[in-house]
Amino acid sequence: MNVHNTLTFRGEPSPLVDFWNDVLAPKFMTYRHILVGGLSRHSAEIMPVLDIRSGDKALDVGCGFGDTAVELALRVGPGGDVLGVDCCAAFVDHAAQMVALSEMQNLRFTCGDVEQSVGAGAFDFVFARFGTMFFANPVAGLRAMRAAMRPGGRMAHIVWRSRADNPWLIAARDVVQTILPKPGEDALTCGPGPFSMADETTTRAQMVAAGFTDIAFKRIDAKVMVGRTVEEAIAFQLAIGPAGETFREAGALGEERRAEIEAALAEMFAPVEKNEQGLWMDSSSWLITARNPADT
Repeated sequence: MNVHNTLTFRGEPSPLVDFWNDVLAPKFMTYRHILVGGLSRHSAEIMPVLDIRSGDKALDVGCGFGDTAVELALRVGPGGDVLGVDCCAAFVDHAAQMVALSEMQNLRFTCGDVEQSVGAGAFDFVFARFGTMFFANPVAGLRAMRAAMRPGGRMAHIVWRSRADNPWLIAARDVVQTILPKPGEDALTCGPGPFSMADETTTRAQMVAAGFTDIAFKRIDAKVMVGRTVEEAIAFQLAIGPAGETFREAGALGEERRAEIEAALAEMFAPVEKNEQGLWMDSSSWLITARNPADT
């Protein structure tokens, strides 16, 4: 087995990266079954149609727990190579441990901040699932992704569409903010936020500014699981996402009113679609594809 778990940070950690590692990563690890199960419904729909070729050298930006990097490695085949990069050491470590049990020899991981460069002109294909929305500087982050691509290289990234199209993240926030104050301007956050690339016009302009061509948007709608039980769904929302941010920033007030908040969320989840696996809510994303100009 030849999977390299290289926990060498590329560039100096930023406060945003520190926040992901120190505050968010433990929460994401706790609920990785929900996150991977939900997010994979978006990547699974589009992965078969992406322009990934046998023998490609591919980069997975914000690879998280490594499931998309594994899919990319299967697509490029033994003659290709995949590098998964994420700023969270816990994610990278988990991903490397997971694939170490397989027989894949074309996959490796590294811990680093893509906005601070991952090398020049090395990759035929660059992919990101729900990672680019958190770039502190979107144009700089996208430009760094393009700089990692060979001339004529292909890229695809998935980002959330509007808040109105994603009740799985927003409905709980709206409930919590009827009880707790909205986070202040000085709140610790995950970055620009999950909806920072929801607007097609703005994101297209960012892609153009970063130097990409042949930019195309495709809508993806999917039901995502938000918890196996109502209790888990409530705990998930209070840990991660906009509702979790509101609850975390409220501090002692949030804990003081937790019972009231949980009761309100239980009421919100009552009519949600349920089956033997858990609770399901609507979500919607953009698949954005583009190219690095051949004459770069």
